[in-house]
Amino acid sequence: MGKLTVRKSKKEDLPELYRLIAAGRKFMRDHGNDVQWTKSDAIEEQLPGDIEKGNSYVVVDENGDLCGTFAFIIGEDPTYAVIEGGAWPDNEPYGTIHRIASDGTRHGILRAAVEYCEQLIDNVRLDTYETNLTMQKCAKDRGFTYAGIIHVGDGTPRYAYYKKVRKD
Repeated sequence: MGKLTVRKSKKEDLPELYRLIAAGRKFMRDHGNDVQWTKSDAIEEQLPGDIEKGNSYVVVDENGDLCGTFAFIIGEDPTYAVIEGGAWPDNEPYGTIHRIASDGTRHGILRAAVEYCEQLIDNVRLDTYETNLTMQKCAKDRGFTYAGIIHVGDGTPRYAYYKKVRKD
């Protein structure tokens, strides 16, 4: 299989982004994660705004087919200001990966996303639900370090991770 590439999402990509989010939601349900991305999360409603702000990306396979999506936001995330049971390694500027999803046709979606994001900033963060064991494993496999627990806007906890890239 060929190399995966990343590009910014376009408005025309929305139907495919919805498909990818639906596939990600189904994968989570099939793997015991029935609390993340419920309809009340309204992930789909965030996608047009992500595109408009330039924060939405797609992962594309060698045939030009979209096989993954994620948001990457550089700047302070208010939900990361307080962390329990751990600490961030520093207060340096960072970017956060959110809403990553795949249709399951290709492995390496998180790898492609992280490699792309590391080109933009050397401090990358992400968070996930306690029940999302797949994302926790993938984050550790990609070199992320567990930092502690953050709480998002509705008060629910998330496991938070960071990765510092050494640019020598």
